[in-house]
Amino acid sequence: MNSQLSTFWNLPADRVLTQVKSTPAGLSSQDAQQHLSEYGANSLKQKQQSNSLTLLLNQFKSPIILILIFAAVLSIFLKDATDAIVILAIVLISGLLGFWQERGATDAVEKLLALVQVKATVLRDGKSQEIPNQDVVPGDIVLLNAGDSIPSDCLILESKDLSVNEAALTGETYPADKLSGVLPAETDLGKRTNILYMGTNVISGTGKAVVVNTGKETEFGKLRRKT
Repeated sequence: MNSQLSTFWNLPADRVLTQVKSTPAGLSSQDAQQHLSEYGANSLKQKQQSNSLTLLLNQFKSPIILILIFAAVLSIFLKDATDAIVILAIVLISGLLGFWQERGATDAVEKLLALVQVKATVLRDGKSQEIPNQDVVPGDIVLLNAGDSIPSDCLILESKDLSVNEAALTGETYPADKLSGVLPAETDLGKRTNILYMGTNVISGTGKAVVVNTGKETEFGKLRRKT
């Protein structure tokens, strides 16, 4: 994180925009791609890509399969080729069937996750558009309405009757009223009324905010590293 942004709730909006290389009109697609390469995906953990070879090899790690492979090797050592071939055929067919089923299940889960993927509304190329939360980058201008989830840690630029549920982070059961402004650097986390945090959600009102921290650099990301 840029050291000048370590207490960004203590900075005026124009200075924060300068530090994250953005403007009130948001980022261009090219700038957003550069920021994504620089800061990484807006996620608390790396997405694990399913690897077909890994899935296939995993089918042969169960104790039963290992016992059968040992039996096949023993049959070869005892020069009983017929038993060895039968056992190896069973192992191979079992492994392929398991791989086929697991590969299909993995694909189904990935398709389901794509359908329910949480998205954020940001300004890109001067216009409003929805993008997956994981593609949100520092410098993005986020547009918020009631019911929206906050995709990252942001500084509020504009707000109107904006109220946010921060219980997941602060434990406070009542919604927090949010508005733009500058606060002292020593302001406690739960009292930073000009900040929006990843993992919280808008209860009412509207707002516009600039993304400052994403992924593991967010308050939730810091908490995850401590646990």
